[in-house]
Amino acid sequence: MQQNAVEDTVLEKELQEQGNKTNSTVTVKRLLLFFVPIALTYIIWFLYMEFSKSWYLFLHNWFMSVTMVFGSFVAGASSEGGGAVAFPAMTLIFHIPPAVARNFSLAIQSIGMTAASLWIFVKRIPVESTYMKWVAIGGVVGMVLGTYYIAPLVPPAYAKMMFVSFWLSFGIALYVINHIRKRDTVNGLPLLNSKQQSELIFIGILGGILSAIFGSGIDICSFSFVTMKYHLSEKIATPSSVVLMTSNAVLGLILHMFFLRDMQTTAINYWLVCIPVCAMGAPLGAYVISKLKRMTIAIFLYIVIVVQFIGAILIIQPSMMMSLFSIGIFLFGLLIFFVLTRNAPSPSLKESS
Repeated sequence: MQQNAVEDTVLEKELQEQGNKTNSTVTVKRLLLFFVPIALTYIIWFLYMEFSKSWYLFLHNWFMSVTMVFGSFVAGASSEGGGAVAFPAMTLIFHIPPAVARNFSLAIQSIGMTAASLWIFVKRIPVESTYMKWVAIGGVVGMVLGTYYIAPLVPPAYAKMMFVSFWLSFGIALYVINHIRKRDTVNGLPLLNSKQQSELIFIGILGGILSAIFGSGIDICSFSFVTMKYHLSEKIATPSSVVLMTSNAVLGLILHMFFLRDMQTTAINYWLVCIPVCAMGAPLGAYVISKLKRMTIAIFLYIVIVVQFIGAILIIQPSMMMSLFSIGIFLFGLLIFFVLTRNAPSPSLKESS
């Protein structure tokens, strides 16, 4: 019997070692799914810069590389996307036309957000796929509709104030339900009926239109909807919004690059000097955010929203008419976001942390 016990122990150790080797092999293969595309991106970028003799672009556009060090981190770490930093920084601080800022935002997010999404997949960071497909469907419709018919009609200065005013209303609404109402959160959504699916498609259309105007939007729209109506945890909603913005950004880039063919040379030059920064900055943001607590993520989001609003006021110094427009957008946003919290499904699967 003692011999049998020894044999069983040896067998258990062999099985454990075999299991560890299998897990290590799987881990390596999954990591390769991230590092191989990133390496190819760097190689292609380097070869293009070398053969086209484009290194001089850094001398004239270095400020964008510096800006996107922070912007790419925000892209992977929050529901606002890199466009939430790129668009206001370019239009408010550097006085770059909104159309250029939007095209650049879509182009750089097609690199950074894709890299962040790969990292989310490889590290198996939880996402909520129940709603993502419906929002993605609406996002395609919204991006096409917004690109061709709505974005060309929005005056540049009003586009800037509309962007910061609408997201300020969301930040305040999220603060109220987190710190005053002290909501419970869930890690997953319930089964959705046809009405709820239609709501998510509508949110996707709205987000796609905003992405067409500003270079980001579907991420924060879907994030705000599911966190406020369904009480989904920020830890789940954030990586989910990153994946959604990836698909929207790639579609927007394709539309402007190959169909409208209105990718400005300036936007492309900014893109080239930011690719090496964003290809790793966004995955780093996705990694860091997966380690933080839910309320820390929310506080980080509040700070980004408030800073960009104050910056817009100081730089634009809006007229009376534009101020009234901003107040109207702000109040409209508050109405939408607080209505979303009414008649919300009762939370289940309460988050433990």
